[in-house]
Amino acid sequence: MSSTHPPFRASDGERDRAIDELRDRAVEGRISHDTFVGRVDQALRARNQDELDRLVADLPRRRSLRRRLTDLVSSASDFSTGLRSAWRRPRLPRLALPDDDRARYVVGRGSACDLVLADLTVSRVHAELRRDPDGGWMLVDLGSLNGTRLNGWRLVGPARVRSGDEVSFGDCGFLVSAGLPSV
Repeated sequence: MSSTHPPFRASDGERDRAIDELRDRAVEGRISHDTFVGRVDQALRARNQDELDRLVADLPRRRSLRRRLTDLVSSASDFSTGLRSAWRRPRLPRLALPDDDRARYVVGRGSACDLVLADLTVSRVHAELRRDPDGGWMLVDLGSLNGTRLNGWRLVGPARVRSGDEVSFGDCGFLVSAGLPSV
């Protein structure tokens, strides 16, 4: 006489393993958020291991070793690029903020500009530094083709400039420093 036993109740560890598998696939973008939420709910209500196995049986396979290695190399490359960029920053030429009574300085390629940059990525009249009422400086792009950037962000309106900021006019980058007192 054979006896059939009901399936064993799923343990908390087995539920956690199934939910971890679902989470990993969701993070990899292999299942949608809605599918993930629905299946986690089913995993928490599963009565036995067979129900848990069915929740993960149709999931796409894990990424291959080749794909994981490619992702690792890509991450290392991104890190080295960021490190190289951080290393380059202190080597940028300095742009000393003027410490005089003028309220406006124009930057561009044109000979009438106060700061002339002979680079084809710089517009003839590219940007200007304007003194604000409290004595600080504002940087304003004057409709340049290649843009003016402050700390990597392209300007869409006036922005306050401080010592230590990185500014770029087209491809010409500078590290802003405090101006020297006028004699």
